[in-house]
Amino acid sequence: MGVASYFESSTIDPSKDDRVGRLAQLRNMALAPLSELKGKVTGNTTVVFLNDVSACSEDILELVHQKKALGADMTCAMDWTYAGEHPTFYDVWIGRTINGDSFFEIPPDGNWDSAWNLFWNADETRDRFSRQRPFQVFSCWNGATAFTAQPILEKTVQFRAANESAGECRQGEPQLFCKDLWFKGYRKIAVVPSVNLEYSVEKGERIKKSKGYASDLVSKQDAADDQIDWRLDPPDMVRCMPTWANQYWQSWNETLKP
Repeated sequence: MGVASYFESSTIDPSKDDRVGRLAQLRNMALAPLSELKGKVTGNTTVVFLNDVSACSEDILELVHQKKALGADMTCAMDWTYAGEHPTFYDVWIGRTINGDSFFEIPPDGNWDSAWNLFWNADETRDRFSRQRPFQVFSCWNGATAFTAQPILEKTVQFRAANESAGECRQGEPQLFCKDLWFKGYRKIAVVPSVNLEYSVEKGERIKKSKGYASDLVSKQDAADDQIDWRLDPPDMVRCMPTWANQYWQSWNETLKP
């Protein structure tokens, strides 16, 4: 098939200090082969990036398909964890709605009692999520993504840590990746709720039984209803959440300059 494979180890340890910076280094290492495949990789190339999730091939296919069908720059799954009997959305530190808020409300004491109340203050997003239709967001990662290779090839976007000395909100490298995509004009970022993932095989099977397999869900849907009326203007402000106890709002493009 002519498919190149790369295997690389590293001494970079994200469990040490500067976790976000170290994770950014590792993610950039994973993208490095793109620059070595000149002539084979173009702006139309799609990068599929998976965390340590339990995914089916159809999950990856659906993310790639929806990226193309929606004309999106990036698509993300929904990832879940079983903190109790029922699944809870997991990547709340990274995900921000198109209104700039977290996917569910977390009070300063850090409890997740409102985790069931997803998109509590974003009616259109909540409606599309309830119907398992793709919806636009400011940022996401959620365990699995598909995004355009163009900004990577242009070297205009890469994974990084926050510029805290300049006043930028401390946040995860995937959220900063999305922030930089917006800043560089790649503003069509969507979550695909027909793709539901967990972080172990056993619980991954449970989440499929609970939320449905992607192939079963999309077989019952009219693809025309998936289309998104894209908002090309970012939210003025985005929730900054360095810790659960320290939350505030900051300009979406804080510290970024043309």
